[in-house]
Amino acid sequence: MNEYDSNRISDLTKKINYTPTDNLGESDCYILNTCHIREKATDKVYHDIGRLKKEFRNKSKPIVLVTGCVAQAEGDILLKKEKYIDAVIGPQSYHKINDTILKLEKKSKPINFTEFEVIEKFDSLNSLKNSDNKISAFLTIQEGCDKFCKFCVVPYTRGAEFSRSLKELVLEANQLVENGAKEITLLGQNVNAYNFEKKKLSDLILEISKIEDLKRIRYTTSHPKDFTNDLVDLHKNCEKLMPLIHLPVQSGSNKILQEMNRKHSIEEYLSVIQKIKKAKPNIEFSSDFIIGYPGETYGDFKKTIELMKDVKFINSYSFIYSARPGTPAYYLKNINHDNAKIRLTEFQKTAEKIKSKYRNKLVNKMSSVLFENKTKYENEYFGRDEYFNSVIVKSESNLIGKIKNIKVLEVNQNTLFGEVVSNFNQKNYAA
Repeated sequence: MNEYDSNRISDLTKKINYTPTDNLGESDCYILNTCHIREKATDKVYHDIGRLKKEFRNKSKPIVLVTGCVAQAEGDILLKKEKYIDAVIGPQSYHKINDTILKLEKKSKPINFTEFEVIEKFDSLNSLKNSDNKISAFLTIQEGCDKFCKFCVVPYTRGAEFSRSLKELVLEANQLVENGAKEITLLGQNVNAYNFEKKKLSDLILEISKIEDLKRIRYTTSHPKDFTNDLVDLHKNCEKLMPLIHLPVQSGSNKILQEMNRKHSIEEYLSVIQKIKKAKPNIEFSSDFIIGYPGETYGDFKKTIELMKDVKFINSYSFIYSARPGTPAYYLKNINHDNAKIRLTEFQKTAEKIKSKYRNKLVNKMSSVLFENKTKYENEYFGRDEYFNSVIVKSESNLIGKIKNIKVLEVNQNTLFGEVVSNFNQKNYAA
């Protein structure tokens, strides 16, 4: 979502004649777009500002803006502590970025825009064509969250759930496809909670699937509680919808899920998994896990390991719990950090074994790959298969923007390596 926001900020600032540069030293305006999900996000802001100060030590200082969720959560602190920052702008106030820059050009005082003005924000963006021209593009359809998991800062930095209109999203999807996109990933903090005038995520997917040159659709990130039957059925009936779902669970222990205020049990989570598998047998799942949440015993942790083995997630993102200021869990007593590190290592070893077994089964199988770009090596192309696995092949012809059948020759933990195959037996197709 930050990548999508950054692209839209770039589109906005072009209206006042600012264009992106790869050369830090020639910048007139430096915008640091931040995320507050992980620990030490604020420290990274100060580190980047320090690097900027060093670059401009003997030059005229650029306008410096900090945007995003760190700006929302700690804007006043940032402005007070780091005088090099000229303005902080929260994620729902991007539409004010041009006015802010123009004021700062006139040596205005430091500015803080951290109100929740999400409707005004998207109204402003809707009048501006999305210039993203990547083969695989992002499209934010929903922001904010009403779930209030105790560890999560999103409700406090992105606000309550807000869904954009189906009409404006179909328009922007068409713009992205006109720009060259073959795949669109629909984004939301709680994407399957999308609901605009009784139109759900399934309705939106069906609408954009009608765009002829759009070949693939993905969505992330989902909440188990909002996985409705219409969305399950769509995985059975919509060919453009890719067979991978990122469905965060966070813990395998009902006790910890309740402590987190996740609003679902493991039994309910597994029920959702089974319903989706019944609708789409070749579906795969990835998930997020928090290890060492306050109150987690080793027994609770072992249940997370058991869940990993049961579902066999083909990809997982696991982290030691880090307290976020302003969240209810911030005030809870943390478990011993060394114990949490040991548990994380054990979990990640289990996850890697499952991932390796899955990937090794792909060798000598066929896979359908959308190629996004050329690597730095001659005649080598990068793409992703339907399960979002990275794939690299060599080809004399240009593969960018094309979907090709690939025979997987070898794999490592991060990438599949293969060759383009013109004809193949459908029975060998990777699933």
